[in-house]
Amino acid sequence: MAIEIKKLKLSEIKLNPDNPRQIKDAQLEKLVKSLQEFPEMKAIREIVVDENMVILGGNMRYRAMKKLGEKTADVKIVTGLTDEQKREFIIKDNSAFGEWDMDMLSGWDDL
Repeated sequence: MAIEIKKLKLSEIKLNPDNPRQIKDAQLEKLVKSLQEFPEMKAIREIVVDENMVILGGNMRYRAMKKLGEKTADVKIVTGLTDEQKREFIIKDNSAFGEWDMDMLSGWDDL
């Protein structure tokens, strides 16, 4: 497996047609607003693609960035994964294994 980080045109990146994760319009709008309020997130969390530029992680961020009119994105290109490993990454990248500590979060401002 090899990993390379590059800035690519969004037009070079392909949505994953097999992505089992969906986002409703209202949730997409919240993500768009979140990226507007904290644009640094676009660089902190790259979109992850395979060698064919198909998104493995970040389909929703990609859609939000397109909606914002962005032209480029920081992308992590991962090569050498099997199809099974790609599917496993897609599932595990979108899984929430932990729980929020609501007491700890109560002191945070509304994000």
